[in-house]
Amino acid sequence: MRILISNDDGIFADGIIALREALEKCDFVKRLYIVAPDRERSAIGHGITMHRPLRASEVKYESAKSLGWSVDGTPADCVKLALEELMGEPPDLVLSGINMGPNLGIDVLYSGTVSAAVEAVIGGIPAIAVSLASFKDHDFTAAADFTAGLVPVVRKEGLPAGTLLNVNVPPGKPLGFRVVRLGNMSYINIFDKRTDPWGRDYYWRAGEVQDLEDNSPETDVGSNREGYITITPVQIDLTNNCEMERIKSWGIGF
Repeated sequence: MRILISNDDGIFADGIIALREALEKCDFVKRLYIVAPDRERSAIGHGITMHRPLRASEVKYESAKSLGWSVDGTPADCVKLALEELMGEPPDLVLSGINMGPNLGIDVLYSGTVSAAVEAVIGGIPAIAVSLASFKDHDFTAAADFTAGLVPVVRKEGLPAGTLLNVNVPPGKPLGFRVVRLGNMSYINIFDKRTDPWGRDYYWRAGEVQDLEDNSPETDVGSNREGYITITPVQIDLTNNCEMERIKSWGIGF
């Protein structure tokens, strides 16, 4: 397999290094292309760079399987640039991660990690976004090993067009894995208002998680809290098809 790896924590982040090193050991991997931001780009969503040029610098690795580029852009930039310019031919799969911190529920709309996988799906390439659901535990071993085992299964079984897998691995030793839907949560007390030495107000984004529903084990939020790896198929078509016919019946005049 030819695999493209990206992330939003930066090309030298511990998570992407752990993922690359785990895959370098796999016999099914022919070539790894690592194209990732030159710095942390967390929570940047699906932003792309429009008003300045992108620059890509080659990154050297010890393994002959791996080729790398550091890009001064967003995660979506990195995947788009890799697919359209840096790689000679399309990869079999795109992996984004391993992210430091969870990407559960509503987080998928803000996540640069998930957006890198979305960009792959837009380009017609199957993709998996992987996150370690902790900001304190820096051991990516379980997440890397699980991903290395998941990749050949996805390659064999395939994913439908327009769909990616969003994977969240709990800290510590996982109890197993569950295939679940996205949970529903929001953030409260989002901004911490402060005053600078000149008396001007400024705001730090913070926030505490608040469940908007009973996040049961059938959701990624609930299962991850119980210690399970969660796998959620996420589609990029946001159309509410069930609502289309009702809106057509509104009798809108024009």
